[in-house]
Amino acid sequence: MNREKIVVLDFGSQYAHLIAKRFRMLGYYSEIALPSASVDTFENTKGIVLSGGPSSVYEKDIPAFNEKIFGLDIPMLGLCYGHQLMASCYGGTVEKAATGEFGIAHFSVTNKDCPLFKGVESPTQVWMSHQDAVTKAGGGFEIVGSTKDCTYAALQNLSEKRFSLQFHCEVKDTPEGNRIFANFAAFCGMKKNWDQSTVLNVILDDIKTDAKDKNVLLFLSGGVDSTVTFALLNKALGQDRVLGLHIDNGFMRKNESRTVAEQYRTFGFNNFIVEDASASFLKAIAGLTDPQKKRMSVGENFITVRNDVVAKQHLDENEWMLAQGTLYPDIIESGGTKNSKTIKTHHNRVAGIQALIEKGLIIEPLRNLYKDEVRAIGRQLGLSDELVMRHPFPGPGLSINVLCTDGRMSGSDKADYEKARAEIAAMKIGPFDGSSVLKEQYILPVRSVGVQGDFRTYRFPSVLSFAPLEDGFYAHPEDWNLIEEASSHITNNAQYINRTLLRLYQKPGVKPALQEGYCDKRRLDQLREADNIVLTKLHETGWYNKIFQHLTIDLPYAGSPDHASFVLRPVCSEDVMTARFAHLPADVLDPIVRQIAAFPFTDAVYYDATNKPPATFGWE
Repeated sequence: MNREKIVVLDFGSQYAHLIAKRFRMLGYYSEIALPSASVDTFENTKGIVLSGGPSSVYEKDIPAFNEKIFGLDIPMLGLCYGHQLMASCYGGTVEKAATGEFGIAHFSVTNKDCPLFKGVESPTQVWMSHQDAVTKAGGGFEIVGSTKDCTYAALQNLSEKRFSLQFHCEVKDTPEGNRIFANFAAFCGMKKNWDQSTVLNVILDDIKTDAKDKNVLLFLSGGVDSTVTFALLNKALGQDRVLGLHIDNGFMRKNESRTVAEQYRTFGFNNFIVEDASASFLKAIAGLTDPQKKRMSVGENFITVRNDVVAKQHLDENEWMLAQGTLYPDIIESGGTKNSKTIKTHHNRVAGIQALIEKGLIIEPLRNLYKDEVRAIGRQLGLSDELVMRHPFPGPGLSINVLCTDGRMSGSDKADYEKARAEIAAMKIGPFDGSSVLKEQYILPVRSVGVQGDFRTYRFPSVLSFAPLEDGFYAHPEDWNLIEEASSHITNNAQYINRTLLRLYQKPGVKPALQEGYCDKRRLDQLREADNIVLTKLHETGWYNKIFQHLTIDLPYAGSPDHASFVLRPVCSEDVMTARFAHLPADVLDPIVRQIAAFPFTDAVYYDATNKPPATFGWE
């Protein structure tokens, strides 16, 4: 595309495309490029941003970088890894930080004349995710801002038009991030040249180009992504060339498939079919405990069911492509860019799908977008809030919310579990240090996935337990900010912990322990009932639209194999790449806990009070 642009060099950060998205939302066209790109790549480039990434600049196998790029007379901004790389390439020093920063930090501007900070408050909240730090600035660079634990948090070399920041401007939890990016664009002399209507038109044109003369079959989960994809395909190609396939895989929420079909018909979509394939999906994951294998089995079974439907509907495969509502976070978390690390294996990126992609038989209109952009496009297309504002619900559905185990811990699990227990036992819990309010702190013997410094972690959750009430219920502090501070303190200072939970209920007389448990219909039905209580209450109180997504997690940690513990995981997010746990008020949360505790199969209820990072939304 021959227009002025800001180019983002992708060093493998989960946030690289979010940087580009931020500039586009501000009205500036942006593109992604490899850091090894030749200087010819930067024709019409007004500014260059170096993204974060999972590597350390002093390691051997770091992403290839063409240092000739620094010879260009173009303003540049380094973020996180980019900040460290810029310092290193200009003769500075980068080392392991004495204290890593993950999550919210407070940044103070020390040079108010820095062009990046025009109109920026000081101090201001920023989002950090790093273990390394600059300990000596490069030649010609000066410090223009710091945090408590990071002296060289912001550097500039005005004569070279170079700026670098340790924090992430691109995430919502850096509230002044957009202003900093706008200031950088202004310094670059960049003029606004991008808007939402342009994005929609580009997507519609791409669909027509990619589909050519073929028809399109779409996996239609009923979630926001597939629904908007369905609407885009219908608008670009017409309903006679598009067929939506909603597969009831047995992992749907309570009455979900019926509700989805009713809403589509109400909107005027008639070109879709519903296939009950629950038996085949349950069979595909029977006895599996490894989360990645479970995801892959679900993804591969989608292809099997798709092939069965194609045969049953007598569709000529030479005339049909497969469409998916894949977003960029799905790709980046699956390690789908050259320098990125795998956070999870997404069901849209299993081997069967990759084979179809290589044959040019997959179409993904939303693959470069994020959730908030998708919702905005849905509204442009006239979709109702009931369709556009539905909480995200991935293809594997509730299957990835049912944690599975054979009931035994491996030797390495036991060793790490004991180390996690030692960490939490010795830890002074930030705002509750010395307080009589906190009664107990301990570790659950189940691992969950997290993301720290662009790497996936599989670590243990810590549990904070406050004053016991009647009948097995526990109090929780009304000040969620104190809980957030304590949660961040724990995960920032532990090597074997990546989540912090609050114990809200434990059945009297029951001593929970790790149980053998797999993803079967019994556990799924139990989870559906618990999950439905939460969603119903969120709708009744107006909180459904205040949070981004709620997940109810079923843990094989109970007094017996047929019972369960449940974790409530409501999160607030704008872009999926970062999130804060929702601060539900007591009059919303307490009735939910009591209703779930009333089930005869419920042995405990917890609340996940962890941001992303260090924890992902889900537990698998």
